[in-house]
Amino acid sequence: MGYYDYKQTNMFISGIQQVGIGVSNVHEAFKWYRQHFGMDIPMFEEAAEAGLMLPYTGGQPQSRHAILALNLHGGGGMEIWQYTGRTPVAPEFGPQLGDLGINIAKIKCRDVMACFHRLRKSGVTILTNPMVRPDGTEHFFVKDPWNNPFEITAARDWFSQPANDGKGTTGGMYGAIIGVSDMDRAIKFYSEILGYSVKVYDQIAVFEDLAGLDGGFEKYRRVLLQHPDKRKGPFSRLLGDSEIELYQALDRKPRKIFENRFWGDLGYIHLCFDITGMAEMKQFCAEQGHPFTIDSSGSFDMGEAAGYFSYIEDPDGTLIEFVETHKIPILKKVGWYLDLRKRSNPEKPLPAWMLKTLGFSRVKD
Repeated sequence: MGYYDYKQTNMFISGIQQVGIGVSNVHEAFKWYRQHFGMDIPMFEEAAEAGLMLPYTGGQPQSRHAILALNLHGGGGMEIWQYTGRTPVAPEFGPQLGDLGINIAKIKCRDVMACFHRLRKSGVTILTNPMVRPDGTEHFFVKDPWNNPFEITAARDWFSQPANDGKGTTGGMYGAIIGVSDMDRAIKFYSEILGYSVKVYDQIAVFEDLAGLDGGFEKYRRVLLQHPDKRKGPFSRLLGDSEIELYQALDRKPRKIFENRFWGDLGYIHLCFDITGMAEMKQFCAEQGHPFTIDSSGSFDMGEAAGYFSYIEDPDGTLIEFVETHKIPILKKVGWYLDLRKRSNPEKPLPAWMLKTLGFSRVKD
């Protein structure tokens, strides 16, 4: 029984809420991401103890500082996450494409060539020139100062237009490239549980557009998955469409990127989905053989926001987070917070004007 058999229930996914990124300095990273990728709206910022992630943090609560940054042009956010009670640890080896876990975060873009020239001019490390992937979509790859690769990829759906002509403008998170050990098993997981049931391409090759990436000259089975329908829910209009791209290395045995490390250490720590219907999701995931490994068991205060969160693992242990958002700040300066639990129709997107008021919290450099 797959995800789309559950259409008649109150359980649904609104989109990718954020990609978690472990960093060594949360404020330096936030500045870099807002200057280069436009992630300039802090949805929340909180210094606290991560006490519920014990299976992934050595069995001990860990202090941390986190900022959830958004881009109002549309797309998911970044949860920029820094340990404050311990030094975050880098991988023991140089991760390559196809290693197990989140390899690369995808960022949506209006004009790939214009964005390429803007980022190159601003000094961003460019890994590949703009090329087309197997479905003809233009994209290229860059790297931040902390060795995290990003794919800048053309996208069509946008929440809002920039004040200028939009050339070179990026949006938020558009998905992720994920390394897997068994492609068919991974496709089943991402299709049936997360709704990415449209297979755009499924190819085996040494791909020319990957040259410049670590491991980019090797042979892979490469599969791009998208969702067939527009997502629904309060944030669906802002979060927009997304995609998951899976890579299985065929020339070597992949390694787990987070082996011998904690969740929250350096690199991509999780992929988070905004959902409605956590109780039904819990039952559904258990039936599919992927039970919750973390469960906040109700509303969890995150400073200026609140929600119910949980985690599952994909077949290779990559962490997938679910968040059922309960409270968000709309206008922090006047104390206007929206309680989403009081909405009569949870499937209806929030009004565009309401979400655009988040722009009053924009951090300008």
